[in-house]
Amino acid sequence: MAANWGFLIILVALCVFGSVGISNAGGGGGGGDLSMNFYSKGCRQAEGIVKQIVQSKVRSNPAVAAKLVRLLFHDCFVRGCDASILLDTVGSNQAEKDARPNLSLAGFDVIDEIKTAVEKVCPRNVSCADILALSARDAVATLNPKAFYNVPTGRRDGVVSFISEVNGNIPGPNSDFTTLKNLFASKGLNVNDLVALSGAHTIGVAHCGTFSRRLFNFTGNGDADPSLDATYAQTLRAECPLPTNPSTTVEMDPGSSTKFDTSYFTIVNQHKGLFQSDAALLTDTVAARIVNQLRNPSSFSSAFGRSMQKMSAIGVLVGNAGEIRKQCHFVN
Repeated sequence: MAANWGFLIILVALCVFGSVGISNAGGGGGGGDLSMNFYSKGCRQAEGIVKQIVQSKVRSNPAVAAKLVRLLFHDCFVRGCDASILLDTVGSNQAEKDARPNLSLAGFDVIDEIKTAVEKVCPRNVSCADILALSARDAVATLNPKAFYNVPTGRRDGVVSFISEVNGNIPGPNSDFTTLKNLFASKGLNVNDLVALSGAHTIGVAHCGTFSRRLFNFTGNGDADPSLDATYAQTLRAECPLPTNPSTTVEMDPGSSTKFDTSYFTIVNQHKGLFQSDAALLTDTVAARIVNQLRNPSSFSSAFGRSMQKMSAIGVLVGNAGEIRKQCHFVN
């Protein structure tokens, strides 16, 4: 996932946050909770279409996976998982995607392609919010089939998106552990979820500007962050010299940024986490223990899947709430 830990976004609003019940009911249209096989009657081809397009995109360009995962993060922490991150600015109302932490988001084109394909088969039946949730899962599973997890569906799309609801609710790359823990807790996510979801940093890149202070001016005296491995800091200074080039990026998980694996937790333990927010995981006894546990591949896959299920159920709109957008960029 690219850029600042603003990428792990967060937002509040009028939605109810927390886990949504999962049932085994089929259907597609009514109902109060998310469920498995929600589109089995209304659009049984839906999940297959999402999977086919995502697999094709990720296999052609593995970097797409991080973009899709990041899109879901940024959506769910703002108003819940209602695809509000996809809405364009209309008139004087600036949308979420125009907020500074969201300007580096990408992957919108993939979501648009999926939506167009699904609309041809099942008009006004499959929500953009569900497409986002399924796309993130399928992107991860394309890189690592063992990381597959179930995604209950039945989300509906929100009809508002406000730039004002983004800033201050996104944990930035310089966040300390207390800030991270509190922000996640406000969304119904615990420390296990915080550490597991941080593991998404095993894929993707970050712009130099999001961490340059750690390298050149950590305390305002031209120094480096002492919690960052000195040799790694020297490497990063060479890759991201001053003045910072806004277009220059580096791998968040060096040498493994296109593989969904446990390398992230290994480098965090080696004090080579790119962001202060990564290093912050070692400052809490419980979080540090979880970091060690998730170095085990099966443990990470299971934990990540559980936490993604929880996160993708934050503040969802179901039943008659919201709408099913015809185009993901605009309300109907």
